[in-house]
Amino acid sequence: MNVKNIMTNLETKHPGEKEYLQAVHEVLESIESIYNENPQYESAKIIERLVEPDRVLTFRVSWLDDDEQVHVNLGYRIQFNNAIGPYKGGIRLHPSVNLSILKFLGFEQTFKNALTTLPLGGAKGGSDFNPKGKSDTEIMRFCQAFMLELWRIIGPNTDVPAGDIGTGGREIGYMYGMYKKLKSENTGVLTGKGLNWGGSLIRPEATGFGATYFTNEMLVSNNDSFKGKIVTVSGFGNVAWGVALKVTELGGKVVTISGPDGYIYDEKGLDADKIDYLLALRASNNDIVSPYADEFPEAIFVPGKKPWEVKCDIAMPSATQNELNGEDAAQLIANGVKYVAEVSNMGCTPEAIEVLHDAKIPFGPGKAVNAGGVGVSGLEMSQNAMKLNWTVDEVDAKLHHMMSSIHMACIKFGTEDDGYVNYVKGANIAGFIKVADAMLDQGIV
Repeated sequence: MNVKNIMTNLETKHPGEKEYLQAVHEVLESIESIYNENPQYESAKIIERLVEPDRVLTFRVSWLDDDEQVHVNLGYRIQFNNAIGPYKGGIRLHPSVNLSILKFLGFEQTFKNALTTLPLGGAKGGSDFNPKGKSDTEIMRFCQAFMLELWRIIGPNTDVPAGDIGTGGREIGYMYGMYKKLKSENTGVLTGKGLNWGGSLIRPEATGFGATYFTNEMLVSNNDSFKGKIVTVSGFGNVAWGVALKVTELGGKVVTISGPDGYIYDEKGLDADKIDYLLALRASNNDIVSPYADEFPEAIFVPGKKPWEVKCDIAMPSATQNELNGEDAAQLIANGVKYVAEVSNMGCTPEAIEVLHDAKIPFGPGKAVNAGGVGVSGLEMSQNAMKLNWTVDEVDAKLHHMMSSIHMACIKFGTEDDGYVNYVKGANIAGFIKVADAMLDQGIV
């Protein structure tokens, strides 16, 4: 495999899709050696087939606001790879959504889902619709209009969408209601459903819980623990909420959250009341964190900055892609960071990852760290298929086991000669082998 040639061809075919190209380049660099050791991959052109999605659906979404004004958004569904199971991936509703971002997320999802050990392929979808400031009725109209196109290509054994940024239980409910009406059937085709109509316990917390379990495995492998550790977290939605809950439970202290307006520094750490407040903050749809400092005056709001300047033992970016750059990584190291776990999808730039690797800081990539979200989505699918509900303890135990298995796979394929674990390499190789071998078994399709 010639990584440079492949990337040159992709850049020619997909100009300007920087997020997608970045994600592909990272994976190709990691798997180059294992790929070249297995000529059957090259003869079947696995890479050339793997880096292109199976199909891309783009559609117009027209809807009426409360003043009966017409709005037009773009909707997308990227069905990337279904070699090991039905397409599975979230629906993101955010003004930043474009084809490049969704292709990167779908590509990453393919490997993430493979790591979970569940039979799930990779996909992603969404729209440039902004839920911020919209009424429930407006959001309902948009979700129904979105599903009027999406329903044609999804199904419980075909493609099972889930929530993501901007898509929570409310949005999933509106989409599911329209899907059910159009299909005249009640199947578990969307995950993240309400508990009273097919949802799974701890699904909202799953990404944050799973990320914390994975990070704890990183700590344990270094004879360490969360007890007494200072943890910086970005974001303030369900993911950051889940991280804060579990880190606090394990004895760590979360001292930051962040939003587009800046970050909060709370030296005392987030307690139960403060963690609960995160949900109210997110539910406000204002997309800012400054009200936290009004609610808890002992906290400091720092406008226009990111939390990576705060001294910490563990950094857990939990907001969006490329939120931690090379300069941030250098500052974290200067401030004594010992571990970095990428909870958001591709939350760290390539420069940041290089800085952390050079300093031999254990770094967990998003496709491994945040796999708990899709993992519990898969468990929700299993519960729907069996027409039953597992208890909190049952779901949590399965999630914990899943994250431990992912960590073991990273150790197996990512341990270098000097003992340092390159989690990026380990996760990419483990996910790639599973998908590539399935593609070989199924022929050229």
